[in-house]
Amino acid sequence: MVASVPGHGGATWAALQYALGLRALGHDVLLLDEVRGPGDPAARAACLAHVVDAFGLEGRAALLTGAGGSVGIAYDEVVAFAASADLLVNLAGTVRDPRVLEAVPRRLLVDLDPAFTQLWHAQGVDVGIAAHDRFASVGLRLHAPECDVPDGGVRWEPTLPPVALERWPAAGEEPTEGLTAIANWRSYGTLEHAGVRYGQKAHSVRALIDLPRRLAEPPRFALLIDPAEARDIAELHRHGWVLIDAAHETATPEGYARFVRASEAELGIAKEGYLVSRCGWFSDRSACYLASGRPVIAQRTGWQHVLPEGEGLLGFDDAAGAAEAVAAVRAEPARHAAAARALAEQWLDARRVLPALLEVGLG
Repeated sequence: MVASVPGHGGATWAALQYALGLRALGHDVLLLDEVRGPGDPAARAACLAHVVDAFGLEGRAALLTGAGGSVGIAYDEVVAFAASADLLVNLAGTVRDPRVLEAVPRRLLVDLDPAFTQLWHAQGVDVGIAAHDRFASVGLRLHAPECDVPDGGVRWEPTLPPVALERWPAAGEEPTEGLTAIANWRSYGTLEHAGVRYGQKAHSVRALIDLPRRLAEPPRFALLIDPAEARDIAELHRHGWVLIDAAHETATPEGYARFVRASEAELGIAKEGYLVSRCGWFSDRSACYLASGRPVIAQRTGWQHVLPEGEGLLGFDDAAGAAEAVAAVRAEPARHAAAARALAEQWLDARRVLPALLEVGLG
């Protein structure tokens, strides 16, 4: 969602980390997005133009609009670039255009929604597996014994979300936003598999609803939520959550980065589906906080078996555990801030993550 759905600064950054990271490694990269569903063409074009200008992507970005149309570089140029390319790194299977897919000899599907991607496939939804020959996932534990999600008959190689560290320097200023969270209340529908519910962020937050009452200062929640969810909005307010309009604060890549850098720490709440599947999902958003030297307090999805926790990155399973982790960070903020940046440098630096991902795609 670089430009197909304007107003999602975090989603734009999720893609930019790959594109900018690969460019920094010396690769010639074309950043593609593809329109699905209705929307405002002018807003999409303006969004793409902004990203191109802000990140130096002139001549290297396009939004495919269907029927051979594109915004940015011309569709024929996109196809020609694809024909010359070594690899398509298809984030969440966003690119579906058959001419583009067929032109690239090797196609790597990077699953950004572990458990959901595999369960959709098991239920007969086309998630793009057949159009690709290599597979990776930010579900770090998809093939672990404790994760019983069907794998779709493919090997999902684990990959951490990369962060372009030169674009995310450690914040030197004092935080002004306190403990923050960024989320979509509902991204899509809930799934059921083998009698287990794989729910959304809404379900996870409801289980943590009394957390603000356990904290000296409540979390500030940049939340995209439909106003029709009036009952949930009222409950959040009643329990002390401070709701911020994410459509305003984090709509652009710059606004998103400012909000992250102004935060004391992240309260990383995972979709219920990631929790019950124990798939090891780790957030690209958390990577941005850590790179900025802002500690992350994250629900455990299985990532704790891969990444070190305790300093800079602290895990929790329930509201009581989250409150303990927040207290630990607030007791030694400088130590946890330094540890957060160090963790990003050691584990999430695009210069470390992306070469390994390319080995999966080109190996």
